[in-house]
Amino acid sequence: MSERPPIPRATVKRLSLYLRGLERHQAEGAVTVSSRTLGSDLGITDAQVRRDLGYFGQFGQPGIGYSVDGLIPRIKSILKIDREWNAAVFGVGNIGRALLNYPRFGPKGFHIAAAFDINESIIGTKVGACQVCSLADLEEQVLAAEIDIGILCVPMPVAQEVADRMVTAGIRGVLNFTPRRIDVGKDVDVVSVDFSRALEQLAYQVAAADGED
Repeated sequence: MSERPPIPRATVKRLSLYLRGLERHQAEGAVTVSSRTLGSDLGITDAQVRRDLGYFGQFGQPGIGYSVDGLIPRIKSILKIDREWNAAVFGVGNIGRALLNYPRFGPKGFHIAAAFDINESIIGTKVGACQVCSLADLEEQVLAAEIDIGILCVPMPVAQEVADRMVTAGIRGVLNFTPRRIDVGKDVDVVSVDFSRALEQLAYQVAAADGED
């Protein structure tokens, strides 16, 4: 039996966008949605939508489209968010606090179960639904709370050190909000969110649209 071809990373990224589009159409009362509509939501072709979903099976019906109520749980299952993932915030500065107070992680399947910092003035205080723990207790608390995902918001000079401890404690995925590239080995996945780089790229695109050299 031939092996299934690897799924392009761009396809996986678009699955999240399809899911948001489907949830919006569901809220508007739609029963079915076409690949043309899903593609239009993202600014891509209907053929690309069918190609992306085709990696995972047959979902739609010709002439009818996709069942909104049926496709939403299928995509959630593909993305592995049909279960709850425990996450922890490391570094309770401005970004960490904003994430801890963000209300929509829960409905998306992510439970922020712990928060860590080294600042004695905030250790033991409550931010969002979490009581801030000392970073010295990282390994013990990650194990106790069964943390799967670590959200790294610490200062750049200590980012790699904290990431190493996260991985040693058993965390399997890191969302990196620091501007530093971290190396955690091939068995742990890292997604980096760099606000400065995003703004720099946006500034370039705006300037290019204005005809600036």
